[in-house]
Amino acid sequence: MNILKYTIYRTMTMLLTLLVVSVMIFAIINLPPGDYLSNQIAELRATGQAEGVAKAEFLRQEYALDRPLWEQYLIWVGFAPGPNGFSGLLQGDFGWSFEFDQPVSDIVGDALWLTVLVNLAAILFVYMVALPLGVVAAARSKSWVDYSAAFVGYLGLATPNFLLALMLFYYGHKYLGLPIGGLMDPQFEGEPMSWPKVKSILIHLIVPTFVIGTSGAAAMMQRLRANLLDELGKPYVETARAKGLSPARMLTKYPLRMAFNPFVADIGNLLPAMVSGSVLVSVVLGLQTIGPALLAALKSQDQFLAGFVLMFVAFLTLVGTMISDLLLMLLDPRIRYGGRDQ
Repeated sequence: MNILKYTIYRTMTMLLTLLVVSVMIFAIINLPPGDYLSNQIAELRATGQAEGVAKAEFLRQEYALDRPLWEQYLIWVGFAPGPNGFSGLLQGDFGWSFEFDQPVSDIVGDALWLTVLVNLAAILFVYMVALPLGVVAAARSKSWVDYSAAFVGYLGLATPNFLLALMLFYYGHKYLGLPIGGLMDPQFEGEPMSWPKVKSILIHLIVPTFVIGTSGAAAMMQRLRANLLDELGKPYVETARAKGLSPARMLTKYPLRMAFNPFVADIGNLLPAMVSGSVLVSVVLGLQTIGPALLAALKSQDQFLAGFVLMFVAFLTLVGTMISDLLLMLLDPRIRYGGRDQ
């Protein structure tokens, strides 16, 4: 199966998987009894606020929350017409956030690209740190370089992200003059993109990138070191050494390429793991990402906002997995998808 056919095949399976995931997300969000509006109606009735109850009842009808769950799902996705016709995820209508009292698209509009930016920067940091440290640690196994890299790796894995964020939050500002919290200076929020705004974002990215990427870099470095050590112990490496191949060429020609397979395969899990794992860091550092919005939506049972954010994370997972599979096909000619050629 060539790469074009495989890309088309994976795209189709990705769409089917998203459909299944949407059913699961909708079902899990609706597992707890009640929803945002029904809880609000109960509180309003207990306090005797008839006008508020009438408004909440109107919103339940307006967003089809008074209908059966299967019909609510079809309307949410956009497979069936609701009170306003076909208006769901497929049509670009992400619903209404009852917690923030505004459309979901307005809440996540800027937060989406800022979330992607922060996590892409963190992934770049992970690979820039893990690749050289993992290779050097394996090539200089049981030396001070290996032990130092292992110490850095274990320290990164053992330190909680929120604690590291608080430390850099304080010491970074005190000694390096780094900005405190956020992803840009307040005067640039809501303003069109400009070079001063870009510089402000880049400076504000330093601390979040380091905090979010540290644990991922530590884990990936240890994994790459273990894979490369396993390859270096195989007979073909001893044969290459016996033939007089230089250590650097011997390392890069075959063992490193083979050790890269799990390294590349991690792309599919790395991006969504960072998005979901950076929620607490986003709250601590005051980042304008979708993390705080997701946390607030889950706490208040704001189903449209929570559903969209979870679908976005699922989409990142599937896209990342497809990218890693395509890179594996290009990296290792032994990998074939679709069975052995006849």
